[in-house]
Amino acid sequence: MPMARKHQISLSDTAYYHCVSRCVRRAFLCGEDKLTGQSYEHRRSWVEDRLLFLSTVFTIDVCAYAVMSNHTHVVLHVNREKAFGLTDIEIVKRWQKIHKSTLLAQRFTAKQSTPLTQAEQITLNATIAIYRQRLYDISWFMRELNEVIARKANTEDCCTGHFWEGRFKSQALLDEQALTACMVYVDLNPIRAKIADSLEMSEHTSIKRRISHAERGRQPKVLMPFVGGSQQHQSPGLALNLLEYIQLVELTGQSLAPNERGSIAADTTPILTKLGIEKEQWQILTQCFESTFSVAAGTVDSINRYRAHTKRKREIPIQISV
Repeated sequence: MPMARKHQISLSDTAYYHCVSRCVRRAFLCGEDKLTGQSYEHRRSWVEDRLLFLSTVFTIDVCAYAVMSNHTHVVLHVNREKAFGLTDIEIVKRWQKIHKSTLLAQRFTAKQSTPLTQAEQITLNATIAIYRQRLYDISWFMRELNEVIARKANTEDCCTGHFWEGRFKSQALLDEQALTACMVYVDLNPIRAKIADSLEMSEHTSIKRRISHAERGRQPKVLMPFVGGSQQHQSPGLALNLLEYIQLVELTGQSLAPNERGSIAADTTPILTKLGIEKEQWQILTQCFESTFSVAAGTVDSINRYRAHTKRKREIPIQISV
């Protein structure tokens, strides 16, 4: 029997998750219908724009993403502390960006002169608590992403019914090694699928967005930043620095060429040593991450702690050696 989603997302174990959504009509998500010749490529922008918009509403950071022809990958970081650091009015205003709030919440944000009664204030507080919890909930984040895309696609196709296969699949990323490997795996999806020849040509991916901003000496505000180096302990973010990560993705991607399959460029060795991952295992992880792991990914110690805490009876296969 499948595990309930609330048990799969365990913030006490990790704040990082890899989520995958697949389309029930397969190639008609964002690809091209070879039978009719009709292109649905414009839907990639729908997904990317909605994803990045939601990152400004929810207290959930986007670490990596790739919008493919029949599925989407996103690597998310749940910032629960940020949600509880927001004021009540900030919470309501964020929620109002995606939904019409209750009448009491509307009165609250409108700052009407008529004060709320004690009963109304109690009701409002309960409502705000619900909104606050939803704004750091991955299930709500993915719901707000997928439902909007499904409605737009069904309207365009003049049909009804399911657009996605079902609920999204999630993998807990238990440590820095698993997080980095998963992000590289996601960013290299177009290269592996042979729909892009370079990272700069990998449309609708986080790596393309990061590279375009890096060329101007910046990092994209809609993505979780890299804070490696001197800033590592000053602000929340990803452990490597941006240039290290881009180099790691670039050199790992070069090893995906048919005549070089199974090899890793020597220039990646210092970064892999820093992460504590062997070159041979890195090759497997960045090509087959999704199939290598089930509900959680990490080192042997991380996996064992996760199994003990979540009381999983079945063994989680293939762990990262360090």
